[in-house]
Amino acid sequence: MKELNKATAPKASYPERVIQFGEGNFLRAFADWMIGEMNEKAGFNSSVVVVQPIEQGMIEMLNKQDCLYHVNLQGLEKGEKVNSLTRVDVISRALNPYTEFEAFMQLAEQPEMRFVISNTTEAGIVFDPSCRLTDTPASSYPGKLTQLLYHRFKTFRGDKSKGLIVFPCELIFLNGHKLKEAIEQYIDLWELGAEFKTWFTESCGVYATLVDRIVPGFPRKEIDAIKEKLAYNDNLVVQAEVFHLWVIEAPESVAKEFPADKAGLNVLFVPSEEPYHERKVTLLNGPHTVLSPVAWLSGINIVRDACQHEVIGKYIRKVMFEELLETLDLPKDELIQYSNDVLERFNNPFVEHSVTSIMLNSFPKYQTRDLPGLKTYLQRKGRLPQGLVLGLAGIITYYKGDARADGMKAEANDAREIIELLQTLWATGSTRQVAEGVLGAEEIWGEDLNAIPGLTDQVVTYLDAIREKGMLDVVKEII
Repeated sequence: MKELNKATAPKASYPERVIQFGEGNFLRAFADWMIGEMNEKAGFNSSVVVVQPIEQGMIEMLNKQDCLYHVNLQGLEKGEKVNSLTRVDVISRALNPYTEFEAFMQLAEQPEMRFVISNTTEAGIVFDPSCRLTDTPASSYPGKLTQLLYHRFKTFRGDKSKGLIVFPCELIFLNGHKLKEAIEQYIDLWELGAEFKTWFTESCGVYATLVDRIVPGFPRKEIDAIKEKLAYNDNLVVQAEVFHLWVIEAPESVAKEFPADKAGLNVLFVPSEEPYHERKVTLLNGPHTVLSPVAWLSGINIVRDACQHEVIGKYIRKVMFEELLETLDLPKDELIQYSNDVLERFNNPFVEHSVTSIMLNSFPKYQTRDLPGLKTYLQRKGRLPQGLVLGLAGIITYYKGDARADGMKAEANDAREIIELLQTLWATGSTRQVAEGVLGAEEIWGEDLNAIPGLTDQVVTYLDAIREKGMLDVVKEII
């Protein structure tokens, strides 16, 4: 078996046009894979310089393989199984700014540089006032980026054509807005001047994005078989699902420079990412949150099995298509297509997604993912959505901690005060007190949900029915 490097495998040479903060699994299976597709199919002609955003990372592993690695895409695409291996060769080099600060700053001097992509975790986009311009480098990601931008501004003497386009991929809403705000704080803190601030505002673009692809990462269980198939000793293989979506809140002029559409990629340039963020939370995370307790209480442990179950599968579709989809304002054909994509992802034959893993912190998840839809549905239809209310009753029942018929015990995992509240309420033996107590817990909901017309009575009805008949029979009644 050959080692994987440019001596043993072909590696294309492209101009360095992208600086990437982050060398982890997600960006390598998402952004770098996409750049490879654009190079091949749309003439993007760009390579990526990876910058390690923290002191310890994977730079040495990347450089050992000359930044070559394979992406293993697995899942369903239009109903067909996909299990592909693609070699990605778009990373030209990887550097650690903590040991190679001069090389890091020299990136700003390269005239062809145009894009910055990042994934420094949700905690990465923060303003740390202890950072200084003279640090080598600044500890925060926005601080490092400000250092780089200021050096570029000085190198090219404020040339407006040398601005950079920034696509943060951190999993926080309006990530671009928060990153831009942090950079502006550093400009003020470090007193970098009005001229630089104007150049940054007018010549650079920091755009909010939403990213969506499940990336399990290094395939430890299958790696020996994958290496055998590749005939290469690749220690950086990264596994990901087939589905991908990148929503970028940027104008058409930026889309022309980043030709994802010509490569057939699911990248959308939109005026606002907010409705797409709402769509993802509502149609992907929302069904996950309610299907999990309903499936578990019906004796089902895996998301895929729940989707394929004769009864629970219909429940999931009812929640998605008849309830949550009706609460969103994007074009209906787009919502239906996205919902079908979500179902394919739930049905991924290569992923054993345990429903109990989704049950972590179920009440806060319901509050952000399902409660808005419940309220909007009631407002628009004049009645409560049965599936969403049953899902809430399922969470409350799961948190009681009883064992199923097969002996498997429910293990609620949430904030201590929530667990203690549920234990106290269930100890009363009254489902009415349980429902009123949970719905009235303003520390969970930020309000008293008993005020929602009919909700308390319907939750009580479902709690009683689940106890008397079992979840599966209750689901049969509402579908």
